Amino acid sequence: MGVGAITQREQDPLAAIEPLALMRAALARAGKDGGSRALLARADWVRVPRGFWDYADPGRALAEAVGAASAKTEIAEIGVLQTTLLGDSARAIAAGEADVVVIAGGEARARAMRSAQRGVAAPLTQQGAIAPTRVLRPKQEVVHPAEVNLGMVLPVNQYAMLENALRFAEGVSIAQHRDDVARMWARMSEVAAKNPDAWNREPVSAAAVRDASAKNRMLAFPYTKLHNSQWNVDQAAALIMTSTETARAHGIPESRWIYPLAAAESNHMVSLSQRRPFHRSPGFAHAGRAAFSRAGIAIDAVTRRELYSCFPVAVRLQCRELGISEDADLTVTGGMAFAGGPLNNFVLQAAVRMAQLLRETPGEIGMLNAVSGFLTKQGVTLWSSGAPDKRFGFDDVTAAVARETEQIALAEDARGEASCVSYTVQFAGDRPARTLFVCDLPDGRRALAASADPALAEAALITELCGRKLRLAGGNAEIA
Repeated sequence: MGVGAITQREQDPLAAIEPLALMRAALARAGKDGGSRALLARADWVRVPRGFWDYADPGRALAEAVGAASAKTEIAEIGVLQTTLLGDSARAIAAGEADVVVIAGGEARARAMRSAQRGVAAPLTQQGAIAPTRVLRPKQEVVHPAEVNLGMVLPVNQYAMLENALRFAEGVSIAQHRDDVARMWARMSEVAAKNPDAWNREPVSAAAVRDASAKNRMLAFPYTKLHNSQWNVDQAAALIMTSTETARAHGIPESRWIYPLAAAESNHMVSLSQRRPFHRSPGFAHAGRAAFSRAGIAIDAVTRRELYSCFPVAVRLQCRELGISEDADLTVTGGMAFAGGPLNNFVLQAAVRMAQLLRETPGEIGMLNAVSGFLTKQGVTLWSSGAPDKRFGFDDVTAAVARETEQIALAEDARGEASCVSYTVQFAGDRPARTLFVCDLPDGRRALAASADPALAEAALITELCGRKLRLAGGNAEIA
């Protein structure tokens, strides 16, 4: 019933406010948007996804700011889907376990970055020895130690691997693939230009996205800086959820209401290098089917979409698993590279924009997706500005996804022949320097390897290496 977002553009880190203050400001906007500050004081829960900050219990500070002294608080650690917060909050309200739930998140990475550049302090509030009522944590780590040892732990390296594997599986040339991805991303920048809360509202051309330049360096082939989620932002968002009865009792106009229709998620965690199929994301297929079945609607009924956009392959795999054309409208915000990708609360930012747009046309339906753990967790939520015909439900499809996803053993010191499943190229400055490989071994296991040959790295930018035969020895790889 209330949404609020804020984007801080203050260049002076001494004048810029910290993440907690941004969250307070977003919550104040959400309260004003809903038209009932009294409702905020009745909050049963204040739920916050963990950010780069180290606050002990930011939910407590937010509860105190709105007079919700009896509210319980929660931190959802990194690795917990934001779908979990949205879906479980709606489930709790539908079940009568809660009446008013506040969800808020925020970052001030730009403030921190500018303070470091100027050599001045940008302190955060210290809350002392307090703890939230509840902490949600992922069940396991998703990065395999072998991936850490190889140097492919950064998200850009892992997603680039997925991107190249998808290209090869679909039989697209390297040049055509780079063109296609750049055009899709340029279209997202055009959406961001129309979003008042977007971090970067300047549209960019496909050529500017595709090719490396002084302002757009290559990070991991085929991804340049503009392909990446921009997390050096100062942004916050807040959502206020309640029952229809309470909203009506507080006089909140139904024209402001956005109904959660259904939510579904998969929390099956497998490290990237151990997955088969490598270039698929079956969790989205299962979550999508569950959510649409629960809501009793077809995917064609969706008119607004926010496909989680940390990297292009995440969007492209959602399109394939859910049956969405890449030519469709894929974002309401402009995506994480342009609208801004605060570490662990982008989906909340997107929910604000989704609600604002759904209110424009009664009965419209929006789909808001989430990703966590290098595309190993997937979430789908469906929302509408019209009252639903069916009761809300939150489905966990983890078991079904686990049955469909093979987990392959990794060989520690593979030697001999192997086949390249995927690869990426790391750069030293503007020069290709190192090629990382995920390989299949003849015995059915997987192996990770790298080559420090700059000539091979250079060739890998224009020559397809997926499917090629390799020779492995002591973690090193060369073309067979």
